[in-house]
Amino acid sequence: MQFLRSRVAAFGLLAAVALAPACQRGGYLPKAQLAPVTAQPVGKALTDNAQAAATIAPYRQRVTDQMTAVIGQAPVAITKNSGESPLANFVGDIQRVRASRELGQPVDLGVMSNGGLRAPIPAGTVTMGSVFELMPFENELVVLDASGAVVQQLFDYAARIKMAVSGATYTIGADGKPQNILLNGQPFDAGRTYTIAISDYLAGGGDNMVFFKPIKPRGTGVLLRSAIAEYIQEQTKQGKPIEAKVEGRVKF
Repeated sequence: MQFLRSRVAAFGLLAAVALAPACQRGGYLPKAQLAPVTAQPVGKALTDNAQAAATIAPYRQRVTDQMTAVIGQAPVAITKNSGESPLANFVGDIQRVRASRELGQPVDLGVMSNGGLRAPIPAGTVTMGSVFELMPFENELVVLDASGAVVQQLFDYAARIKMAVSGATYTIGADGKPQNILLNGQPFDAGRTYTIAISDYLAGGGDNMVFFKPIKPRGTGVLLRSAIAEYIQEQTKQGKPIEAKVEGRVKF
């Protein structure tokens, strides 16, 4: 009997193996199931959705009111250009003054590259929208405590692109190196620490200012855009126009 059971079991196993391929599914062949095209090209021919337009309308009006608010008057446009520019001088000076106020101490230098300034301040009416176009980023104004060695690297960098630094003047020599560096009228001292007002983006090494990356910044809690707008508003309250110019901060 034991022998018979073993023969039956063996036969069952053999049958299972023989029939298994016939029971398996064929190889999986994926087939793309694409939805029909329902998108409509966006253009003037596409009518507004009344419900969506009604929802957006109060927010659009609020933004329009804020962006068109007049905050100052500029006799001439304040523009940027390669090398020292009126716009970079304008923003660099604002950074230094505002950072000094926030920290309650003098700030030696202000650094702003042309790359961070996205639009000129137009001649005539200056609106809040003008400031957003100039500075569309959420960059915070911060302060760095930089050693003399780092400040030397800053001026080496500045000389290569002829960039002005707020609070300083220098001369670019025939070899392209910075010379006669004066900080607030005093000769550069490689042995001391200097304070620098700058955006958190540049402080983090943006625009290839990698020499700043090891320094832990001190925050002010002030957005750079807010500092610019509030400076313009303060000047307007004092009856002053919004002006800036090239001052010879970089000499050749």
